[in-house]
Amino acid sequence: MTAQLPQSQTTSGSDLYEQDFYLWIQTTAELLKQGRLTEVDLENLIEEIETMGRSEKKALRSNLEMVLMHLLKYKYQADKRSGSWRATIREHRKRLREALEESPSLKPYFNEVFGRCYNDARLLATDETELHLAIFPEESPFTPEQTLNPDFLPEP
Repeated sequence: MTAQLPQSQTTSGSDLYEQDFYLWIQTTAELLKQGRLTEVDLENLIEEIETMGRSEKKALRSNLEMVLMHLLKYKYQADKRSGSWRATIREHRKRLREALEESPSLKPYFNEVFGRCYNDARLLATDETELHLAIFPEESPFTPEQTLNPDFLPEP
């Protein structure tokens, strides 16, 4: 027994994509399951798959920036250390670890953007701490391995 498609037969895939994204997803999945590949809205499916890849990279960069910023705050504002900072470091490390476990092919990208993310984290740390930018080294004082290490916390 074949499952019934959730869309009406009068709506084309691209029209459905514009009108009801969730229904388009359900319909596309069902068409793929049934092997009805000629009916799949390939143009929008390809776009969505590419968007998913960009989203994974964006999330990795965002989490890396948060870890690096909080490591900087932890190192250079030792008198203001808090459980909240440690929890933020732990949470964003967890997100990074999960992303790299689920998609090991992101590891080279992690290494590629590490320096750029550090530069952004340095600016964010300056904004949050109100310390002068020169306080924070131009090159990351943390290695990529330390950044991911759940037990690493920098000392002043």
